[in-house]
Amino acid sequence: MTLPFLKKTVILKSMGRAIVPGKMKKNSKKGFKTVDICRMFDISKSTLFRWEKEGLISNIGRDWRNWRIYSQDNLGEIKKIIGRMKN
Repeated sequence: MTLPFLKKTVILKSMGRAIVPGKMKKNSKKGFKTVDICRMFDISKSTLFRWEKEGLISNIGRDWRNWRIYSQDNLGEIKKIIGRMKN
């Protein structure tokens, strides 16, 4: 006997979570979440938030939950910050 709800569930092996595909929303048009930025640049969340507090990253958007959404402009700012640190 197969259960119909199991066909709609996708298991993400790395996270061990079950995701229903219809519930996921793409964030590509809006921007990047904090976790995406941290993974991209291999930095901690606290570092990212400190740069924001110091004014090094400006105009960070927010979604309906008030979570930060980073734009392409913000990515450029972060790249500049990291570039300055390496020199």
